[in-house]
Amino acid sequence: MTDEARVNPGRRVLIAGATGLVGQALLALLLANASVMQVHALVRRPLAARHAKLSAHVVDFAALPPLPSVDEVYLALGTTIRIAGSQPAFRAVDFDANLAVARAARAAGARRAGLVSAMGAKANASVFYSRVKGEMEDALATVGFDAWVIARPSMLVGDRVALGQPLRRGEQIAETVGHWLGPLIPANYRPVDAARVARALAARVPVAQGQEVLLSGELQRFA
Repeated sequence: MTDEARVNPGRRVLIAGATGLVGQALLALLLANASVMQVHALVRRPLAARHAKLSAHVVDFAALPPLPSVDEVYLALGTTIRIAGSQPAFRAVDFDANLAVARAARAAGARRAGLVSAMGAKANASVFYSRVKGEMEDALATVGFDAWVIARPSMLVGDRVALGQPLRRGEQIAETVGHWLGPLIPANYRPVDAARVARALAARVPVAQGQEVLLSGELQRFA
């Protein structure tokens, strides 16, 4: 049986982080997918996007209300320590908010989940950023999903200006270096377009079995 044949019609999905680089691309894919019946987006402020399938819910991620019944959840909430302002503020988004959504979605019936993590994620990592990402991965495994897909991209690239987000110097440098030296850089360390990460999650979450981890090199193939 092909992956496409295993996807159930009438899917009801939930996405958190729909205004970010990966999240915006993922939202568009889910809305365009004929097998998706409803898309619920959890946001901090009103969402500009409009679609017959889309319901946007303005929420406080620290005190989520009961969520509508769903089959899948996509966790794309993320920030940087620089933007968040401190390590605790960063953790409140990348760990606390993502985990709260995962648990609330599971309580609402979700059996499948997708998570945007990061290359090098490991719960015992010495680097704070990687440690928080790794702790989130481990926590997701305890929520009780039948299947969950973890995407571990390297440096993400995409049009942040179009999203009203500040440019990140490291991403600009990585994109330039990747353009000129791409073939010489190991696949897992090349910058990866956020749209590829979105396509990978949209393709794999509906059909995955148990835990599936997609390293950055694997994400590159989702053109």
